Amino acid sequence: MIAGKVTHVPQQPLVGVLALQGDVREHAAMLRRAGARVVEVRRVSELAEVDGLVLPGGESTTMSRLLDTFDLLDPLRQRIRDGLPVFGSCAGMVLLARQVLDGRPDQHQLGALDVVVRRNAFGRQVDSFEADVDVAGVEGSFHAVFIRAPWVEKAGSEVEVLATVGDATTPGSAADRIVAVRQGRVLATAFHPELTGDERIHRLFVRTVSEVA
Repeated sequence: MIAGKVTHVPQQPLVGVLALQGDVREHAAMLRRAGARVVEVRRVSELAEVDGLVLPGGESTTMSRLLDTFDLLDPLRQRIRDGLPVFGSCAGMVLLARQVLDGRPDQHQLGALDVVVRRNAFGRQVDSFEADVDVAGVEGSFHAVFIRAPWVEKAGSEVEVLATVGDATTPGSAADRIVAVRQGRVLATAFHPELTGDERIHRLFVRTVSEVA
């Protein structure tokens, strides 16, 4: 610090992890490694304080119902409309979509991504697999873990496709399926980067949060 002058050091962004169900601790650990401060979000007051939010992998219908139970659904929709950066993995991608195929009739959508998502598209738990994928904005291939994963069936014109998986690395006939997308400040992956020990996708998100914060 220069004598007589106060210098301000930029503060690490505060990123929340929706802590109603799913891979909360795993995401929190990766976010810290990516340079963020982390808080678990269960209340509207906690949601109001964060610079960005992660919707973890888990069970999308359960998370949807809990958002409603904890009175977080409408406040979260409003914060996203106001420009809150959000990252969803697996179930988080399903929640962020405007439409879900094969979802439950009572399932709520946040509508933050102009995409149609097919839930559990790659199959059941026994069909889980791993594959190396190229993700735009991430240098080098990323080893992705798919567990009862969705894929993007259709993406709107404003949606940037970040990654696809081809038939050489997926079971059955699933070829060239969209597994990572971004629209504005909203990022989503069909796979679970929080389970890999590789924080590069979390760093990609934290950079977006830092620019906004």
